[in-house]
Amino acid sequence: MKLPRRQFLHLAAGAAALAILLLQDLAADAAEIKVLSTNAITSVTDELYGQFERTTGNKLTVRYEFGPVLNREIESGGAAFDVAILSLDVAGLVRQGKIVEGTRTVLGRTGIGVGVRRGASKPDISTAEAFKRTLLNAKSVAYSQEGSSGLYFIGLIERLGIAEEMKPKLRPQPRTVPTAQAVVTGDAEIVVVGAALVYLISGAELVGWLPAELQSYVVFTGGVSATAKEPETARALLDFMTTPEAAATLKAKGLEPVKP
Repeated sequence: MKLPRRQFLHLAAGAAALAILLLQDLAADAAEIKVLSTNAITSVTDELYGQFERTTGNKLTVRYEFGPVLNREIESGGAAFDVAILSLDVAGLVRQGKIVEGTRTVLGRTGIGVGVRRGASKPDISTAEAFKRTLLNAKSVAYSQEGSSGLYFIGLIERLGIAEEMKPKLRPQPRTVPTAQAVVTGDAEIVVVGAALVYLISGAELVGWLPAELQSYVVFTGGVSATAKEPETARALLDFMTTPEAAATLKAKGLEPVKP
């Protein structure tokens, strides 16, 4: 049955008014939470944070920084936040009373990997000996000057007995520059850094993770601040980031589940 034009317009106006009221209710219920987030996995957290905002209507104010820097700020009490996601275990912050006990959430871990410019030939890193040869054959090798992966790498080449040979090849990258960018700009032939960081750079490609006997892992964890203004929404964000769908996104960007 076709409605008269006046009645149709009346119903349409009523529906529009109802939609506006519903949006106003959602806006009134929406929360804004402050997130302190490690910049080591921005390629995936940016995506998940956006999905959370669109799904829930809540707003996230995110500050990215090196995990150890954020950890020091939280320990000193100089950082106001609702939820933190760090490239280290927040268990210590729980013991200090900075993170609410019971909210520690493990998102996954990433290992040290080797990256090259996209399209370049991939060197052999399948064994410890092959990785050693790759380093010695490389013209230049980038690593993070201040990140935990860089500190580990410097210790690793000493352990492999090639620290002196590698000195003229090393290209330390400052914290202000994405480490894997070095292979795109031509500053380095290969980069050794946390595997997840290679995914941040579109022009870089991950060769693979270091062999097990040389590997070191970074575990990413989160938790709710003991002084959070929006603790329930903060907890909801952490729950969202541990759904099977989120776990699949994390894995695709270089984070693997942590086995109990």
